[in-house]
Amino acid sequence: MALRDSDPTEVGGYRIEDRLGSGGMGVVYLARSASGRRLAIKVVHGQYADDDEFRIRFSREVAAARRVSGAFTAPVVDADADAPRPWMATLYIPGADLGTHVREHGPLPLPRLRELAAGLTEALRDIHRAGVVHRDLKPANVMLAEDGPRVIDFGISRAAEFAASDALTQTGRVMGTPPFMSPEQFASPQDVGPAADIFSLGSVLTYAATRRGPFDSPSPYETALRVVEGDPDLSGVPDELLPLVAVCLEKHPKSRATPDELLALLRDDLPQGRPRPATAGPAAVDLRPTEPKAAAPRDTLARLTRPGPEPAAEPAPDRPRGRRRRRYLLASAALGAVLAVFAATTVALTWDSDAPAHEAPAGDLPDGWQPWSAKAKGLTGAGMTFRNCAAVDASLVCAGDDLMAARFALADGRNTWTLPVDPTPGDNRSIEGAILGTGDGRVYAYGADDRGTLPTGEPVTRYTVQALAADTGKALWRTVTGEGPNALAPNSDDGAAIAVPEGLITVYGAQGDSYALIGTDDGEVRWRRPLPGARSSCVLATAAARPHLVCVTGENRPDEARTSVAQLDPATGKPRWTVRVKGVLKLLGEDQKRLVLTRTIGEHRDLTRIDPSTRAVTTVRLAAPQPDEAVAHLARGTLYFTLSSGSVRAVSPRNGRLLWESNSTVERQGTPTVTASRLYLSSPNGRLAVLDAATGRVEATRPGRDDGGGIDSVFFPTGVPLVLVGDALYVPYGIRSVYTVDVRDL
Repeated sequence: MALRDSDPTEVGGYRIEDRLGSGGMGVVYLARSASGRRLAIKVVHGQYADDDEFRIRFSREVAAARRVSGAFTAPVVDADADAPRPWMATLYIPGADLGTHVREHGPLPLPRLRELAAGLTEALRDIHRAGVVHRDLKPANVMLAEDGPRVIDFGISRAAEFAASDALTQTGRVMGTPPFMSPEQFASPQDVGPAADIFSLGSVLTYAATRRGPFDSPSPYETALRVVEGDPDLSGVPDELLPLVAVCLEKHPKSRATPDELLALLRDDLPQGRPRPATAGPAAVDLRPTEPKAAAPRDTLARLTRPGPEPAAEPAPDRPRGRRRRRYLLASAALGAVLAVFAATTVALTWDSDAPAHEAPAGDLPDGWQPWSAKAKGLTGAGMTFRNCAAVDASLVCAGDDLMAARFALADGRNTWTLPVDPTPGDNRSIEGAILGTGDGRVYAYGADDRGTLPTGEPVTRYTVQALAADTGKALWRTVTGEGPNALAPNSDDGAAIAVPEGLITVYGAQGDSYALIGTDDGEVRWRRPLPGARSSCVLATAAARPHLVCVTGENRPDEARTSVAQLDPATGKPRWTVRVKGVLKLLGEDQKRLVLTRTIGEHRDLTRIDPSTRAVTTVRLAAPQPDEAVAHLARGTLYFTLSSGSVRAVSPRNGRLLWESNSTVERQGTPTVTASRLYLSSPNGRLAVLDAATGRVEATRPGRDDGGGIDSVFFPTGVPLVLVGDALYVPYGIRSVYTVDVRDL
């Protein structure tokens, strides 16, 4: 590749001879040392040179590459992470990378596949022995040298012993290349270990044998879902390699073989095709190439050791638009906005959404309490976490993932009843259900009953709000809030329903164009008011237990958009007052009798405060602007910005000062649960972190759990708000699962 006029003539004293390639982060040059040795020099693009975090990442890459330098990698010769443009020089390895070779020459023959498998397994063994996890093993990072494959590019690797505390590997993005990533890299990036590289090895070998990955799809999102949920397509992989590839691609990390086990299989079995006993040890699996024993830890190997037709999967039915379409009244079509909406969900677990977490007297536990974990009965198969939970007397009631509500005993986790959102037999699955509020031994939830379709094919859904007895699940009353293809679910997450002391305020009507108050004692509609016209999108919100209607006009033109905030009279539904401000804003709550709002589009640079008594509007500039992907939460007089990477920043909503910044070690955390002294966060797989509310110091963590099942989507689920009852903390996780812990043990 010819040099350009802008390319340097030398880097670090090494003479540049040619340009080998370029990518998003830098350019790779062919250079020579003073002794004539050929080097590959990676030079970072200029736009990243002023990024301190990137420089630290690059230093980590250099350190990792040096740590694993050996016969199976490209040894580091020199580097300077502090140069105006950071660079690293490694020995030049003649030859093409695996991806280029396969694209140009086709799949490798069996002898070369065995050599590739053995060489990459030896490389991973040495990399892992050095305490490093590569995390991005893919064909482009495998060089086909004359003496065997070499693994290169440690740009997103990390030292295994620092995995739990390394903030720099938590950028808020899924890191890696989806077709060659492991399920845990999507579902639980914080817990990625050496077994992730073994999974990637199976995908790389499949690509080398077939010219495609085992989970390929035109869409990267569909590819990721297949990695997490689907069976690999191993058609075309030679029979002799099928057992090895299959055991690499086990979904659970503990079910995968270690490099030593793979090398033993390659050395002893594959050339002759002889069976050998299962390897002993904690990750023991039957590696025989034919008819694996039923005692193998999972059945994937049994399905894949011989090619043949798989059992036909049930086709996923199309989801009806009227009910299945989640209609966010203030959501953007972009995936980033979907992430933000899910991450920002705030639910009314009591009548006051600004109240602290449900707390009993200190040192108190529910009668007969013991640590437990449990999963809701009823629905089966892949699914989602609960959307929210609430404590009512001796019950923990949760909803979400097509469950209207499920009751667990606070003391021992017994799941005594479960109700679906839609009782229609054979209805499609969805991601619906939410607890709208609680009180007097009751829990308020919503149902959605499909009622057929119109001649146009549009589905007709009847939505209801229901009062359930928390101890028995008996419906005390149900009220229809809308029926038809355009009716909206009375969902608290979408700002379509809120709980206030006077009752439940929810969207109402066949067109979802009204809002109404439903009395919680009898379910009767007390009043009904029209929403503003089609030019506005509105959500219901509470602040200090008072209802508000927040409407945005011109949200597709952020520079011209306006947000109106109206405080509603709960007795009539009429606005008591209305204030209009510039921009697309979200109401977070109340602080010092001032409403606090933040922008939902673009970087967080300021806050808007409204005085309800005078209607005065003030702007508070943030001392440290927060990125647009940060989600804001207001609790106990502090504004918390959370990032899916695990970062948490505490800010004063009165003067915008940054109080502290911390890495919680919990990725994709949900709404924080905040007490007077602590802040609790969890991830979708139940990883838990406890932070000191005053300083942000991480006081304790608990690892994620795998007994709740794998979540079926990796793009938008976040941790669920936790429920604290005295010293008993209840953590929703996995698929409709909950576990509990005594916070005094954290």
